[in-house]
Amino acid sequence: MTKKTKPVRLCVEGATTDGRQVQREWLTEIANNYDPALFGARINMEHWNYAWMPRFGDVESVYTEEIQDGPLAGKLALYGVLSPTDELIEMNQRRQKVYTSVEINPSFADTGSAYLIGLAVTDNPASLGNGMLQFSTQHGGTALSTRKQATHNVFTAAEETAIEFTEADIPIDTHTPLNRPSLLARVKSLFSREQHGAFDDIHKAVEYCASQLTETESQVATLTQRLTELETLTQAHDRLKREFDALKTLLATQDHQPQRPVTRGNGMSAAEHLTDC
Repeated sequence: MTKKTKPVRLCVEGATTDGRQVQREWLTEIANNYDPALFGARINMEHWNYAWMPRFGDVESVYTEEIQDGPLAGKLALYGVLSPTDELIEMNQRRQKVYTSVEINPSFADTGSAYLIGLAVTDNPASLGNGMLQFSTQHGGTALSTRKQATHNVFTAAEETAIEFTEADIPIDTHTPLNRPSLLARVKSLFSREQHGAFDDIHKAVEYCASQLTETESQVATLTQRLTELETLTQAHDRLKREFDALKTLLATQDHQPQRPVTRGNGMSAAEHLTDC
């Protein structure tokens, strides 16, 4: 069953991320002209609109209403009903991608009227200047220019948004101990999930590779030190071998027979051998 949210505030007339103002008449024109059958605003990640990137749902309908109280009292706000995917609901329940920002085309399709082009989710409110989004069951010429579907489009600034489901659409956790997927099934799912899931896996893989690289660098440093020590020992060995070879050569050229005195017979002196004539 397709889950739909209660109406949520998407943006308020005022500032955008590039310094321009969200005009009051823009919001009125969006409310009058928005038709998913004509052009549906899809939910994307970080305002990236590459064809290969996944989408996380749709904006079903919109309307405007003037804020009655608080610091924004008197300003016109744009509200919408969203149809998020299970993946976006799961991410939000894990406190991921909990901020939103809308993309507005001030002059859509040469009509001269403003139109809602897209809705982005992100983890970093400062990166888009957008506000908190919560899925719950309770009742109640910039750095971003390359992400725009048209160069004159604008991204809305900070907007706090609480998203709630109707009773019939409350998501139920089916991972009870009786039907929790096996470890093998969960591992297989890592290789079969949609591309948006792959981003989390890539992030984990990068962190793992970084830790392994640090360990490898330490091992390489240790190995380098050992190689240096080995080279020093090799040089010492070569020096000793040269000295030994030189000594061996020197000894080979010398007479190793000891010099003995001339033998005089039975050991008597020459005078003793003289006969008395």
